[in-house]
Amino acid sequence: MENLLSFSITVFTGFFAITNPISNMTVFLSLTEGATAKTKHSINKRANIIAFIIVTLFIVLGKFIFELFNITIPAFKIFGGILVFFIGFEMLQSKKSNVKHLKVVDVDENIAVSPLAIPIIAGPGTIVTAMNAVSDVSYLQIGLVIAIFGLMCLLTFITFRASDLIVKVLGNNVISVIGKIMGLLIGIIGTGMIIEGIRIAFDL
Repeated sequence: MENLLSFSITVFTGFFAITNPISNMTVFLSLTEGATAKTKHSINKRANIIAFIIVTLFIVLGKFIFELFNITIPAFKIFGGILVFFIGFEMLQSKKSNVKHLKVVDVDENIAVSPLAIPIIAGPGTIVTAMNAVSDVSYLQIGLVIAIFGLMCLLTFITFRASDLIVKVLGNNVISVIGKIMGLLIGIIGTGMIIEGIRIAFDL
């Protein structure tokens, strides 16, 4: 039971850092600027549902994907760790990650699919984190990972829903600091994945 709790906390921390609802909230606001409250709600709901479905598919089919492409767990952990570390490093430098690069788009409900669901909420970093969490675990733990990501999507939905109020209360400076802290956490998580991959590869 204690191991499951520790596992759940680790997975939640990873998802929270990589999806970063507070930081992504500013992206949501910029994309939906000028939209009605009803349109914002619709875009918000669709984006989170689609993101949940995408990540769940990768979680469920993760082992099949590994076998299909003959991907080893150490190789995945090392490369995934490098990718996650790179995203965190860019966040620390106050840069928008290349995997989250946005172009100017019209307010249209299609933005719920791209770029909000993919790659903002369910980006490469999120998918790597999810698949890394279920790379060698029990079915119960796989179910926990899906439930935890579902909780993250719910938190993201609530954050986006209250985005105008949050920006007004916290201010852009505080949101920027939160983004840097999340970047640090993401970098540490990525480093841990690399170390774990090397440890498994060389049986250390």
